[in-house]
Amino acid sequence: MMIVGVAVSMMLGLAVLVADAHDLFLRPRDFVVRAGSEVQVRVLNGTFTTSEAAVARNRLRELTVAGPAGISHPDHAAWSDTVKESRWRVTLREPGTHVLGASLEPKTIRLSGTEFNGYLLEEGLPQVHAARKAARQLGDSAHERYAKHVKALVRVQGEGRVTTSPADTAYRLALGYAAELVPLDDPYRLAPGGSLRVRALVDGRPVANLVVQAGGRTPSGRRIAQREARTDAAGIARFALGARGIWYVKFISMRPVAASAGDSVNYESKWATLTFARP
Repeated sequence: MMIVGVAVSMMLGLAVLVADAHDLFLRPRDFVVRAGSEVQVRVLNGTFTTSEAAVARNRLRELTVAGPAGISHPDHAAWSDTVKESRWRVTLREPGTHVLGASLEPKTIRLSGTEFNGYLLEEGLPQVHAARKAARQLGDSAHERYAKHVKALVRVQGEGRVTTSPADTAYRLALGYAAELVPLDDPYRLAPGGSLRVRALVDGRPVANLVVQAGGRTPSGRRIAQREARTDAAGIARFALGARGIWYVKFISMRPVAASAGDSVNYESKWATLTFARP
């Protein structure tokens, strides 16, 4: 019974750690809107369904909107906070697929060796865990600097029959964030059962052999099981989008860094998420 109790405690501890990892997603109330509509975007700091803390406006590095008419950087005043959730309101006027993006200033966190190891395995960073194991560092604590960069794709419909303009390619623009997922296909125009290609960029460069994760929720709220893919030599991962609903794609890129005088950070990570719908 004692062994079972210890195992349960360890599982609960890992569950708390995963909750504390705090993914960040932009989740518009509606992913398909009429031209001229104000889009209300929930900023989920926690999981894909629940926000556990607001993201203060002073943490924003940049807000970006990219669409058929070009790229703009809205005033941060459009970002508001509640106790546990932030909101962003933006009006989209041009028909086509638009990219909404937010880049945050970095923060730091300290984790024990056990906490950090569990986080690495849960969040798709087995290579970092393997390097720690090879160096006999699994018992070492970690002081991590992390920065999060999030995007959402919103489809704007014009009056009458929806047509696709040659200028409707904003979805595949790189916004210049330190970590970024750039779709090479428009999910709103994929054939049923089609696959989405996304390119993972870190500091503007494609990253090979990176673990990328995808999942979501169906229209009824049922969970779309998370799956993983590794990027190829060109930094591209592929996911079959079989289910209708709201999807996310995400990755974390992490590297060890040398601590310096006055700065004990020994790991640096860059997070990227992308959300969209399959109507």
